[in-house]
Amino acid sequence: GAGRAGMLYRDLIPGRLGGRFIASHIAIPAGGAVPDYVHYHHVRFQLIYCRAGWVRVVYEDQGPPFVLHAGDCVLQPPGIRHRVLEASPGLEVVEVGCPAVHETRVDHELALPTVEQRPERRVGGQRFVRHVAADAEWRPGGISGGEFRDTGIAAATDGLAGVRVIRAGCAADAATESLRAHDREFHFVFVLAGGAELELAVHGRHALQAGDSAVVPAGEPFRLTPRDGLELLEVTLPPRRD
Repeated sequence: GAGRAGMLYRDLIPGRLGGRFIASHIAIPAGGAVPDYVHYHHVRFQLIYCRAGWVRVVYEDQGPPFVLHAGDCVLQPPGIRHRVLEASPGLEVVEVGCPAVHETRVDHELALPTVEQRPERRVGGQRFVRHVAADAEWRPGGISGGEFRDTGIAAATDGLAGVRVIRAGCAADAATESLRAHDREFHFVFVLAGGAELELAVHGRHALQAGDSAVVPAGEPFRLTPRDGLELLEVTLPPRRD
């Protein structure tokens, strides 16, 4: 469906967990200048992950406009003023936030970029994060001896949320792992590349491919078995520690 500034939205969580969380796959097929304006959101948590193409954005107190490329992401602290300026043809982003319905307000007074740069400033108790995939360090872990890159969002939110990109290891190793449950408030995955089989004790088996997503319920044992070079975006509240 059509949304703000001509953006197309695909709702990734039907029912939105009773209004607690929203995840959207957003596209701007034609690209070009985006008819956006300086605005801000009353949210608890909001992530923007660039899946394909690029988008030029500007944020309050974060310097001149910059480009998010595929694999990059930002944490938008509650209340930070920002604006989308330009997008490549075929831009796709994944946005995750809570609550699902939140207030968006226009700021008619503030011009962006702001003169002052305050990268360590906390807005709504959180610090702005720009994670650049090309500069990221991959660490061992994630799924079945794979690796992951941490975005720094756990630290910037004081442990409210965690965001990682995971490259899975051996599918044979994953298949031998036992089903395990989590106790987090929210556990969301979006398949960026490859595929996986998601097996849940109550909800059965589900084949996932690039562009698919899932929310894993707390308390239900599950196992994720990678296929075909799985790479996925994982968002959890609070952050994963394993």
